[in-house]
Parts: sequence; C-alpha cells; structure tokens
Amino acid sequence: MRDLGAGFRYLLKGQRWVARHGRQFGFGLLPGLITLVLYAAALVALALWGEDFVTWATPFADDWSSPWAGLFRGFLTAVLFALGLLLSVLTFTAVTLLVGQPFYEKLSEEVDRDVSPDGTAPESGLPLWRELWISARDSLRIVVRALVWGVLLFALGFVPVAGQTVVPVIGFFVTGFFLTEELTAVALQRRGVELRERLRLLRSRKTLVWGFGTPLGLAFLVPFVAVFLMPGAVAGATLMARDLLGEETTAGDDAEKPEEEGVTS
Repeated sequence: MRDLGAGFRYLLKGQRWVARHGRQFGFGLLPGLITLVLYAAALVALALWGEDFVTWATPFADDWSSPWAGLFRGFLTAVLFALGLLLSVLTFTAVTLLVGQPFYEKLSEEVDRDVSPDGTAPESGLPLWRELWISARDSLRIVVRALVWGVLLFALGFVPVAGQTVVPVIGFFVTGFFLTEELTAVALQRRGVELRERLRLLRSRKTLVWGFGTPLGLAFLVPFVAVFLMPGAVAGATLMARDLLGEETTAGDDAEKPEEEGVTS
C-alpha cells in the first residue's frame, strides 16, 4: 500500500514542478487544448446525429408498435453516447501525447535535467519522424488494448448489482493503468525502452501505477481539468519513470529520492 501513496505523490510533484516552470506549463497546454476541441466537436456531433444514426442502423424496428420502437432506439442512442464518452476518456491521453509529442518530449527532458545528479537528460538519438512513428505505433497498440477492456467493462456493466458497483471501480483502475503507460512512455521511449518492457515494468509496480493513474483518470473525466493537468502529469510520470528504472534522483525543485520516501518496493 506504500506504493499507492507514492504514486499519488508523484502526481502532485509533477503538478508542483510545472507550477514552478511557467513557460513549460504554457507550452504543455497547447496540445491538450487542440485535442479537447477535436473531441468536443466529435461528441457534439454524436449528440446531434446519434439518434439519426441509430434509426438508420435499426430498420427492423420501423414496424414495432409504439412506444417500443422509440424506447429501444432511445436506449441505443444513450448507449452509443456513453460508449463514445468512455472511449474519449480512454483515448484522450494517447491522442494528446501524439499531437504534442515535441512539446512533451521537451518538458520531460527538462524534468530529467532538473533532477538528474549530473544535470543531463537521456536522448533517443532518433530523428523526429522516427520518434513520432514509434509513438503513434505504440499508442495504437495501447488504444486497442484499452478499447478491448472498455467494451468488456461496458458489457459487464449490465450485470445486476456488480455492474453498478464493482465494474465501475475496476474500470477506473484499468483506465489509470493505461493512462500511466501513455504518460511514462514519453520518458521511457526516450531511453529506448520498448512497449513490452514498459508494460512489464508497470505490472511489477501495479499499486504505484494505480496511485498515480487512477486519481488522474477520475480528474480527466472533466475535460477542462484534463487539459490543465496534462503538463504536470507528464512531469510526474517522468519522475516515476526514473523510480521504475532505479535511476538516482536529486532534490531538484521538488523531487525527492525514492528511498527517502520509502517508495521502492
């Protein structure tokens, strides 16, 4: 349970770090704002034309007597919008990181330099196009995994009692895990850590990951909050990535050595 609190402290440290570095915070807001506009437009379109789509997709209900056709299509419309909202939460981080790859790479490097004993940051040595390709490829793999979990949990949500109590809790922990993977990928990819190894590292410290990602996932349910928390989330994930790899960390502006807070497992 100690790791659970440590993960949450990394989230707070990241927010404090960007608060002390206003310029980095300002640049880090741009990708989130762009993604928010795109997602808001998609959800508005779904709200406006979702009912028409459901009607077109269910011609077999045209001959049903009133009020069953309307109730059935109304239920499917609500399900469609709820699924779209769930997928937007699951994929918001991946899309934002892809849009803001250069911004978040720079931010993560600054965090590394600030807390590294020798004042340096690991560099991938790859051209930007190659980094973007790797990031897009790995993000797609993670999104597919998240979508499978999302559809499964959505289906389990119809199970009486458990679907309204246990399943939502599991959903937040699953969301937290995938959010953390996407955020730590900025720092870990720069170190040449492949997706499979990243997943192994995160699974070895699940409570640390949940402590960081689960409260962040809850906060990300509010779109504007997600935009403002993204820069600090990247900074905190960079600090946590150093812990996962056992790298020495100095005090910097806000970070503390993992062993001093008892965050090592």
